[in-house]
Amino acid sequence: MAKFFLAFSLALAAQDFDLLIVNGRIVDGTGNASYLADVGVKDGKIAAMGRLGGRTARRTIDAKNLIVAPGFIDIHNHSDVTVLTDGNAQSMIRQGVTTMIFGEGESAAPSQGFARFTDYWTRLRSSGVAPNIGSYVGSSQIWTRVRGPKAGPPTAAELVQIRALVKQAMEDGALGVSSSLSGPPGAWIDTDTLVAMCEEASKFNGIYSTHMRTEGNGVFKAVQEAIEIGRRANVPVDVIHIKIADHKLWGKMPELIGLIATARANGQEVEAHVYPYRAGQNNLSSIIPPWAHEGGRAKLIENIKNPALKDRLRNEILNGIPGSDWYNHYTATGSWEGMLLASLSNPAYKKYNGRHMNEVIREIGGDPVDVLFKVLIDNAGSVPAVYFHHNEDDMRYAMRQPFVSIGSDGTAVATEGLLAQNHPHPRFYGTFPRVLGRYVREDKVITMEEAIRKMTSANASKIRVYDRGLLRPGFPADITVFDPKTVIDHATYDKPHRYATGIQYVAVNGSIVLDAGKHTGARPGTVITRGATPGMAAR
Repeated sequence: MAKFFLAFSLALAAQDFDLLIVNGRIVDGTGNASYLADVGVKDGKIAAMGRLGGRTARRTIDAKNLIVAPGFIDIHNHSDVTVLTDGNAQSMIRQGVTTMIFGEGESAAPSQGFARFTDYWTRLRSSGVAPNIGSYVGSSQIWTRVRGPKAGPPTAAELVQIRALVKQAMEDGALGVSSSLSGPPGAWIDTDTLVAMCEEASKFNGIYSTHMRTEGNGVFKAVQEAIEIGRRANVPVDVIHIKIADHKLWGKMPELIGLIATARANGQEVEAHVYPYRAGQNNLSSIIPPWAHEGGRAKLIENIKNPALKDRLRNEILNGIPGSDWYNHYTATGSWEGMLLASLSNPAYKKYNGRHMNEVIREIGGDPVDVLFKVLIDNAGSVPAVYFHHNEDDMRYAMRQPFVSIGSDGTAVATEGLLAQNHPHPRFYGTFPRVLGRYVREDKVITMEEAIRKMTSANASKIRVYDRGLLRPGFPADITVFDPKTVIDHATYDKPHRYATGIQYVAVNGSIVLDAGKHTGARPGTVITRGATPGMAAR
């Protein structure tokens, strides 16, 4: 018996590959035309590509009539916490995502839970995670760590601390600085401080990824600020989910894209990404003016309870603040009907999960602003909400631009268990298959080759990670195999907890995580860090 097992082990060891994918149509991530070829994987890396007939493998997948692509890289993902709850990242893996990039205004570190990114990386490695993980350091995270919940500008001493924390994060492997400036605390961070943060990231070849101050009435000015920050700090800029989220400005996307194109023509590295939906997600509290948020959530509740502030708050919520850059989600959306409540923490309000705000106002009764205040007060000042505020044609125009990639702005969740409790945006489940199914196959907005480039190498190059995002011998074997005739999303705003279909196989670092559409439970993901030494990668 011992001889049998020895012979069996030797036979396995003698195989040419650990995994062999045959008969597939290769879309390699470059944007070049597809071609028929096989892919051999050994020791977690792509070992060979081409006609590999006669070669042996421990596992062979017949990909006839399927597309074999690099694993999708989600350049904008919010799974920092959920992957600690469930490292399987079900809703993302089932979209073909093999790498998720975290951090916007907030990031896992530096925080009360993780003083440094090295602590967060250690936690991820100990619990295991299916996809690869990378992260920016959030500008709001740095800001509140140093100044707390208050507006700026920082003192000279505070600015030294801010710079030091960004430097530490970059030393720990952060990919750059990210910002979320449309509401507090990000709205309190001035341009000069953002430049200072990005100057530290520049020393490590990092980038600046920004959710701008407004995507509404002041969106052109906001893009100009992002470009200015990149120019002054000498860092590449990636505009997070570029959109025009004010119905009064719909149709002006060509002009907005023109600002970026002009900066690029002048030698700046400025890019953007989109998600394939016409609704975004923020918090119901974003309707409250920024000044009322100073002091944190407890102070916000105190302010909206204060009768002396009621008239001012109502006027600014319904009409905006003249001369202000504040991104007022109510005036941008244009109605209470354009808001869908995603998750309410108060058990008495759970019945309103997935309901539009106008319905909630009608059922509770009374003045709409008073109902808004009540909902926020009864839910500890925070209610994630979906806002229907931008235009399909604008989004399609942006998607067609060569410097605009794809990112979900979603979170890894699941259809069962703890991560199925809330009512998320459908992008959590559907972003990448939706692009492939609706915008490539059905509507032909972009080609298959270009869509996959926007999901893979375009995103890898943004974060200066050059050994992923392409199918190349020697690269880590992050591979997604899907059926181009059937791939599609199923999540809707009313019923978001639905997995996409058509993604057949997903390998992360050579290990199969999705096998014939079923999650294997494997967690082979690694941490993707910049890993540069100060000065060595400076621009």
